[in-house]
Amino acid sequence: MRALRLTCLVTPALLAACAGSPEKGTLADLRDLPPDVAEVEVEQGLDKAMQSYRRYLDETPRSEMTPEAMRRLADLQLEKEFGIRGDGQLIEMAAPEEAGTTAAPALQQAATGIAGLAESDQDFERRTTGAQQIAPATSAAVTPAGAAAEPVPSGPLEAIALYDRLLAEYPDFEHNDQVLYQKARAYDELGRTEEAMETMERLVSGHQHSNHYDEVQFRRAEFFFTRRKFRDAENAYQAIINMGASSTYYELALYKLGWTLYKQDFYDEAQHRFIALLDYKVSIGYDFDQAQHEDEERRIADTFRVISLGFSNLGGPEVVQEYFAGNGHRSYEDRIYANLGEFYFAKLRYDDAAKTYKAFVELNPFHRSSPHFSMRVVEIYTRADFPKLVLEAKKEFASRYGLQAEYWRHFDVNEAPEVLSYLKSNLRDLANHFHALYQAPELAADKPAHFAEAERWYRDYLLSFPKDADTPPINYQLADLLLEHQAFGEAALQYERTAYDYPVHEKSAAAGYAAIFAHRQHLKGAPVEQQGSVRTSTVASSLRFADTFPQHEHAPAVLGAAADDLYGMKEFRPAIDAAQKLIDRYPGAELPLRRAAWTVVAHASFDLAEFPQAEQAYARVLEITPQDDPERQSLVDNLAASIYKQGEQANAQADYRAAADHFLRVKQAAPASAIRAAAEYDAGAALIRIADWAAAASVLEAFRSTYPDHELNRDATQQIAFVYRQNGQLGRAASEYERVAAESSDANLRGEALLVAGELYEQSNSIPQALAAYTRYVDEFPRPIDTAVDLRFKIAGMHQAARDEPRYYQELQQIVRIDAEAGADRTNRTRTVAARSALVLSERLYREFADLPLRQPFDASLKEKKRRMDAAIEALGALVDYQVGDVTAAATFYMAEIYYGLSRALMDSERPAGLQHADLQEYELALEDEAYPFEERAIEVHEKNMELMRTGIYNAWIDKSLGKLADLMPARYAKGEISSGFLGSIDRYAYSAPVSQPSPASGDAASEGMPAATNPTAPAEAQAPPEAAPAEQPAQTSQSRDEPANAEVSVASAH
Repeated sequence: MRALRLTCLVTPALLAACAGSPEKGTLADLRDLPPDVAEVEVEQGLDKAMQSYRRYLDETPRSEMTPEAMRRLADLQLEKEFGIRGDGQLIEMAAPEEAGTTAAPALQQAATGIAGLAESDQDFERRTTGAQQIAPATSAAVTPAGAAAEPVPSGPLEAIALYDRLLAEYPDFEHNDQVLYQKARAYDELGRTEEAMETMERLVSGHQHSNHYDEVQFRRAEFFFTRRKFRDAENAYQAIINMGASSTYYELALYKLGWTLYKQDFYDEAQHRFIALLDYKVSIGYDFDQAQHEDEERRIADTFRVISLGFSNLGGPEVVQEYFAGNGHRSYEDRIYANLGEFYFAKLRYDDAAKTYKAFVELNPFHRSSPHFSMRVVEIYTRADFPKLVLEAKKEFASRYGLQAEYWRHFDVNEAPEVLSYLKSNLRDLANHFHALYQAPELAADKPAHFAEAERWYRDYLLSFPKDADTPPINYQLADLLLEHQAFGEAALQYERTAYDYPVHEKSAAAGYAAIFAHRQHLKGAPVEQQGSVRTSTVASSLRFADTFPQHEHAPAVLGAAADDLYGMKEFRPAIDAAQKLIDRYPGAELPLRRAAWTVVAHASFDLAEFPQAEQAYARVLEITPQDDPERQSLVDNLAASIYKQGEQANAQADYRAAADHFLRVKQAAPASAIRAAAEYDAGAALIRIADWAAAASVLEAFRSTYPDHELNRDATQQIAFVYRQNGQLGRAASEYERVAAESSDANLRGEALLVAGELYEQSNSIPQALAAYTRYVDEFPRPIDTAVDLRFKIAGMHQAARDEPRYYQELQQIVRIDAEAGADRTNRTRTVAARSALVLSERLYREFADLPLRQPFDASLKEKKRRMDAAIEALGALVDYQVGDVTAAATFYMAEIYYGLSRALMDSERPAGLQHADLQEYELALEDEAYPFEERAIEVHEKNMELMRTGIYNAWIDKSLGKLADLMPARYAKGEISSGFLGSIDRYAYSAPVSQPSPASGDAASEGMPAATNPTAPAEAQAPPEAAPAEQPAQTSQSRDEPANAEVSVASAH
């Protein structure tokens, strides 16, 4: 027994009570004595107190204070042995030493607990799921490790016995919960865990309002948890949670309940608890961005991490999205995504990490954390050495957070300098990267795409940072890119902006001259209708350059070119002024500049719209211009342009024949001109206008052959197809439309062209080619399904018309399969067509059944008949699932006919040879007995079609059933009011309602215009109606589908 030495707070009254006799006072008097809180040091005070309680219990008759005295005595015995019970405060387990993280500083707050990722998942789980400690007794001693165990002390055992006695004798004692609590403690201190758990179980089951209830439930839960009794632990933790936030164990219970569910692989339910814990923290004002107590921050970090573990197990970021979409969004969702992203990053799962951040950004494009998340995606891909993904991530960042992006309508850009800086470098990197790719010779095929990307990012930079010191060089680079791409007009504008719109810089003069060069290049290739405006811009830029940079080496040539242009623009006086300035300012100008003046006549004539004179003048200038003169090509182009302009004038006058002649002359007069291709194409267009189909086809065919890579080549093919179609050459037109389909990158155009080709082939009676075109369409364009299914139905019809039954049925089977596999793409249209197709296939099985007579040997013949009957009934029964009204009625009709057919087959079956007359009569009677039930069954099934009439369903199949019933039961059905229409029969016959009614949503609207499938070999009355009726599911008959088997036995028996 440990020595015990305590300092207690006692009152003189308590000392007197302990020392006095029963006659002088009782423990009950304690209630009436005022407390004296003076501190008194007492040696062995507990022993004296216990002695007083024992004497009281021994010497005092039982009273209402007796159970209280028993409880206090037992409590003192425990206190003496084990000390005072702790205050119930939870002791947090120490977290592992933190390690640094590579996450961007802006993510540090969002990704709570990232630092803890240095701890392995196993260590993390062991630490966070270990039994939670509760503060121990203040004076309890701990047996050193390796020391011999002390003998079981008698005091606690006596206390337990006293508690048991109290509980037995005073079951209604108001402090029995305290008694059970102390008894459980005694067992626990003695290491008798099972007895302690039993006692705690008794407490929680009978004292739900006890002050110890939540602590005891928590101890029970921890006991179960550490022993992997997770369901029991789950119930105990939940009991605490049900108490609400008033319990000091509420938060920890939520946390441990989450782990309990996690341990059972109930990850989704576990997430609910962890999220509930975070929700509670938010509800009480917890600020994730503010520094908190170390234990509190650790608990939150651990919660975020286990949530990451859970979402990782559930499937990753997609599950996070689904979770919050289904359970409500939270203000801290960004932290959930950030922690999950860093969880993946720490495990080198770079793709998953990036996807996590990207998933949040996609869902929350205008969230404050989204730019930082996008930056983090770039960093992750960079760390993973995924250059292509880095590029895409940078593009996405620049797109989302450019200064003109919608994001900045929600936030002040000045409050995000780090995002602004990142954007600036990002835009520059992207522009330079794609510009370099554009210039790479080995990537020539991708030039258009690289150009578009580089241009976009250059422009975004200029738009975002118009006054930045680096902006003029960036503007110059954009102009270079445009020039390299031969977008000369826009390049010129950007060069001018670089030269004149910024304060003077080292690139100013070079940019001004480059602008003129770009204008000149633009002028060379510009269409005739644009050359006037291009020339005006060129002249203006030239004059501005000459005045701003007169000492530039190219200033004289610029002035000379401006004079030429001014003449050509009918600005004769300004042209003269420019030329004179050239002569006066630069007397030593070269001869070519002076020679250029003689070209004014040609240019002026051209701009005066005197194109024949201009053509002659250009021809004269070309005569005196050396073949190697660099200006010759421009003169040739102008010559071509003058001819082309004549063609345009003819077009404007609706003289399309003359226009075509002019356009075609370009080839003869200026075969090397840049405008030749467009001229020849326009010649074809002019010939189309006058419906000269043969000539138009010839010109366009020549154009297509001469310019196989021209941008109008595919347009020419379309025009040729149109010409042949208009000219009645349907086969050639169809072939051209097939070529359109083969050449076009536009899926819609390809599909339309194939359909037109098929129609044209069909119209020209080229059925194999039509089938090939249609088949190519359905193979290449299985979506939209309804269009493909309709076309397959048409293909099936063409095979049927060609009497190719195998392919006919094969297409119908394809339709049924496609509809069955359509899933969410299934439509009423596909369902109806599939139903029609399935009905035709079922009719084939019906015919196989109907065509088989019953011959001798009877058993074998009947067996085969039954097999065919089963196959037909199974196929017909499956038609009900389509919920197409007339198909359902047809299936019901055919089923009835099968039963009737079996009845007739029995009666018409071959008779055994050698029967005597009496035996034959007996055999005939037996056959009638066996055949009659099937005829009755046929009547019952036909009447099922009659039941549909009560629901407002009526179609030809029901009418056929009615006709059959009139034949089979004329007394009942062959009446005038029936033949006059189905409405007359409703009041006369009391039909029972079908077993099941169709869904209001089911219908057959999609079948409008779709002919019902028919069976060419079925009875005449079995032909399908011309149009579909609303869908209806027929009532199930009372006879099961295995009834034919019973029939076989019965007939065989009769035989």
